Parts: sequence; C-alpha cells; structure tokens
Amino acid sequence: MKYFYHKVIVIEKVVSELHQMDLSTEEKSHLADLTDRSLHHAVLDEAMSHLSDQDKRAFVKLLSEDPGGEHLWDFLNQRVEKIEDKIKKVSDDLMEELYQDLKEAKKISI
Repeated sequence: MKYFYHKVIVIEKVVSELHQMDLSTEEKSHLADLTDRSLHHAVLDEAMSHLSDQDKRAFVKLLSEDPGGEHLWDFLNQRVEKIEDKIKKVSDDLMEELYQDLKEAKKISI
C-alpha cells in the first residue's frame, strides 16, 4: 500500500542490503514487511506526537479514507511546523538503524 509519506522516505539502502543476504524469498519478504510496518509506526508516531487530541482523530479518519492522499500533507502542514522534515528525520534514522542491523546480521551469518 502506498502511504502519503512515501515521497519523503528513502529505503533503497535497506532493500539493497536485504537482497544481498543469503535468505529465502519468504524470509526476505517477511523482513521487508517488518521494515514497512516499523516505518509506518515510526512515521505515524512522529506525526501524532505533534497533534492535539482532536487533530489526531481527524488525521486518523483522513488516513483511513485515503492513506496515500496528498491532503494528509496539507492537514499536517497546517498543524505542525516542518512536519515533512520531522518525518524524514525519523524515517532516515530508522532506515539507518535497520541497515546497520542487517549489515551486522550478515557478518554474523558468514
């Protein structure tokens, strides 16, 4: 599924590292799914942490109706200063952590 934040997320490094690992297709798919879920939770946590309770409810409603909609950026940008930068930072940090974990796992399995 495509979410509103995909335009600011860079996951190629993690995907590339996953492809280089000696794992079955099923294991790679499972790790990719875990990566997607972790990213989704991190991004939503970052966005929600800056919203009022009322705005959280409105955001969740908008997200459930159209998770890839550009209107979500409009909503967040009206309520949170530099939200794209904040979401990009959280996602970059998570992707770097996952990348380092995969590199370490690759060393251990050799």
